[in-house]
Amino acid sequence: MLKVPFVNLSLQHKALKRPLLKSIAEMLDSGQFILGPVVEEFEKTFAAFCDTQFAVGVDNGTNALLLTLKALGIGPGDEVITAANSFLASASCIALAGATPVFADVRDDYAIDPYFVESVITSRTKAIIPVHLTGHPAEMDTIIQLADKHCIYVVEDAAQAVGAKFAGQAVGSFGVAGCFSFHPLKILNAVGDGGMITTSDFALYEMLLKARNHGLKSRDECEFWSFNARLDAIQAIILREKMEYLNQWISKRRDIAKIYSSELAEFVKVPRESERETSVYQTYVIQAERRNQLQQYLAVRGIDTKIHYSIPIHLQEAASSLGYKIGDFRVAEYQSNHILSLPIYPELSTEQLDYVVKTIKKFYMGTGAH
Repeated sequence: MLKVPFVNLSLQHKALKRPLLKSIAEMLDSGQFILGPVVEEFEKTFAAFCDTQFAVGVDNGTNALLLTLKALGIGPGDEVITAANSFLASASCIALAGATPVFADVRDDYAIDPYFVESVITSRTKAIIPVHLTGHPAEMDTIIQLADKHCIYVVEDAAQAVGAKFAGQAVGSFGVAGCFSFHPLKILNAVGDGGMITTSDFALYEMLLKARNHGLKSRDECEFWSFNARLDAIQAIILREKMEYLNQWISKRRDIAKIYSSELAEFVKVPRESERETSVYQTYVIQAERRNQLQQYLAVRGIDTKIHYSIPIHLQEAASSLGYKIGDFRVAEYQSNHILSLPIYPELSTEQLDYVVKTIKKFYMGTGAH
């Protein structure tokens, strides 16, 4: 039986092992393991890729969001709006900053609904965190207009969306800041954790450089209390090396997504892109009737799938004090019971892709489980 893992990181790194080890050896010889020239070089490369003036490397995507909120002065008494269907870090960063997470429902494309956002803005609202979930860009022009109207910040959660674009503009360049993750499962992935904050606001950039490093403005002088959230040089050198392949990997993901969509649209709800949207397909998410049975059917036949995410954030135990209940965000809740992420990565073979497609078709054509 053909096996189709959900991810295959060992296969990716098999092809890259020699150049990565060469770069790591050079870093070891330099003795510069935290921050330093390698990190600075990667930051400049990443900022250019995202069409921003600056980028600040940090230790993970969650701290990218948290440090940004704190650098913007957001804290106790403030509210920040984000999507109910995202990974929990999109909300936990708000709570960890001392502010109150406020949720909004989403649209069919899993992106936050700007019109729902406007309905929950109050005098305490200080920011919106739109999430480019699955690698699909949120409707940034409407969100920016809304934020400008109410004089609030936009901090983009682009953890899943490096390389995605809206109206030809890179995500991470719309708001006051964009926050990225380099978790091993991301498109641009570290061998461990890593994150990045993009911005074209010089004052915010200067603040973040200190905020990621204990609040130090020099080796001996601490300007304010802050975290140790620095990006390690070993991760920066790996990520810098992988940047050379990033556009190629995104193109391959888009090719696979196109095949999935053309072959499966008759059987399940597939992702859609408008002319203004360029998705990078961090995940390829379908909405399927009898989702749980389909997932089990695929698993028995060697095809690994995931659910991103089965419990919306507002229904997590951690969010219980916020007072939300089942039925508050109907679209997000409906999707959580129907979504299924299929394997999608550049190393997925034509044989594996064809097998996934044919197996899903068999399920819905009457030869699958009922």
